[in-house]
Formats: sequence, structure tokens, C-alpha cells
Amino acid sequence: MKRSRFTEEQIIGILKEQEAGLKVSDLCRKHGISDATFYKWKTCYGGLEVSEAKRLKALEDENIRLKRLLADTMLDMVAGSAFWLLSTISAARIWHWLPTHPCQGDV
Repeated sequence: MKRSRFTEEQIIGILKEQEAGLKVSDLCRKHGISDATFYKWKTCYGGLEVSEAKRLKALEDENIRLKRLLADTMLDMVAGSAFWLLSTISAARIWHWLPTHPCQGDV
């Protein structure tokens, strides 16, 4: 995901400018952002203080990290069980197709 060029403090500052009475179109032109970006920020950060926004960002980052950790763990479990199953099936097939048991020798 592309990193924002604005910090949480800057975003909240821009939102507060709009609350103070500036038009959204003028505000977007001034800061070089689209209307869609402004409204997305307003949905995400509207009504938050800077400390709350930082806490929200920290929780989102932690959530992403934990999801990746869970996915890696699940992938390791699936890979390990698939290897065990494959090795078990392969050994069974080898024993099945041998003409005699290796310990018995030719009779």
C-alpha cells in the first residue's frame, strides 16, 4: 500500500481547517489533494485528536503484523502436514510395489 505523504497531525490539521469554515474545494486545492482523499480522511480521522489518531494507526499496524504472523504460522502448519502426508503415502506405495520384503531376501 502506498504511504501517505501527510502525517496524522497534518491530516487532522487539514480537517480542522475545514471545520473552521474553509470550503472543501479550496482546502483540497491548497494542499494538493483530491476531494475523494479529503472525504476518506474525514471518514477515518474525523473527530479524532492527534493522540487518538496515532493510537488508531498503531493498532492498525499491529493488526496487520498479527495477521501476517498468523498466516505464516498457518502456512507452516499446512506445509508440514502436507510433507508428512506425502512421505507417508510415498513409503506405503514403495512397500506395496516391492516384490518381496527387503528383510526376507530371495526364497
